Amino acid sequence: MELSLLFWLLLPIAASSGWLAAKRSLSRQSEHNARHLSSNYLQGLNYLLNEQPDKAIDIFIKLIDVDSETVETHLALGVLFRRRGEVNRAIRIHQNLVVRSSLNPQQRALALLELAQDYQRAGLLDRAEHLFLELIENGHYRNFSCHQLLDIYQQEHDWSKAVDVALQLMDYSGENMNPVIAQYYCEQADQLRRQQQVEQAHKKIHQALKIDPACVRASLLEGQLALDNCQPLQAIHAFQRVEQQDALFLSEAIEPLQHCYREDGRMDEFARYLQRILQAYGGITPMLVLARLIHEQTDASAALQFVVRQLRERPSLRGLDHFIDISLPGAEGDAKENLLLLKDITSQLLKNRPIYKCRECGFTGKTLYWQCPSCKLWNTVKPIQGIEGE
Repeated sequence: MELSLLFWLLLPIAASSGWLAAKRSLSRQSEHNARHLSSNYLQGLNYLLNEQPDKAIDIFIKLIDVDSETVETHLALGVLFRRRGEVNRAIRIHQNLVVRSSLNPQQRALALLELAQDYQRAGLLDRAEHLFLELIENGHYRNFSCHQLLDIYQQEHDWSKAVDVALQLMDYSGENMNPVIAQYYCEQADQLRRQQQVEQAHKKIHQALKIDPACVRASLLEGQLALDNCQPLQAIHAFQRVEQQDALFLSEAIEPLQHCYREDGRMDEFARYLQRILQAYGGITPMLVLARLIHEQTDASAALQFVVRQLRERPSLRGLDHFIDISLPGAEGDAKENLLLLKDITSQLLKNRPIYKCRECGFTGKTLYWQCPSCKLWNTVKPIQGIEGE
């Protein structure tokens, strides 16, 4: 099957080779040249029919001289091989083009672009990077090359270079890259935090917030960094900033905020904060945390009444599961058996339920990714809302 496809792919080139050979032999009145080209043409077909496509490609490439009329044929053939996953063949064809002195600057730039994509597809990222940088320096395909370099640097986790290229891209295209650049700074801050380089991590967080004041991740990182260093007041300030940045991410800040307020001995203030958040935005996470706090400060009956009121206003699977947890200790007989059955059902539903979803491609999962693993876009994965979510 592969041989048949390759035969039909190379047949137009072979035909054009024969036509060019005939034309050139007539114009030059050289019977020797015609015989030589015709022999090469038949040799190429023989390689193809004997399942030696690499040798056939070499023959056909040599048969067609690269000039203004044939360069597009070579480029198209290389692209076809790359799309079929035959990257090594695509590389050979595009390398053959790049070294030709007969190409004009635009044709050579296009050949370099295709070769860079071949290298990138083959995983030769250093070679691809070199060619994309050359294209940018020469003023060819700048926007596309910048985007490809960003892909490379993201794969390599080279966030400093990613920042530099994203800034260049904004200059060239006017595209707003600030939210993405903020994520690059956050990646650096997260690495520095794990290495316990607190001061350097703070600098990267401040750079992220400066270039994108709405960067939720920077606030969460700043809060966690403060918690790591036993600074609950600074952590509270950072976590509460999330409300103004994107209220959908409040669920990520509630539980660390609870720890901060508890460490600082201000749980009554935290309860008032939760009540305000519930009234303004709803959400199952603040409701559950507040229900546990009511249970802790008063009793199970008060917590149960609170949960019932909330479920009537905002039905929620997680809320129902918590309602069962509170109700079980006081239940007996058939009522307890029924609650246990419901608990099994809600537990199974919650076990397989995703928590986050990408707004672009629909990817779902239980882990918050700041860059979607599926579509590779930044800032598109958010907590799921509704009965099965927040």
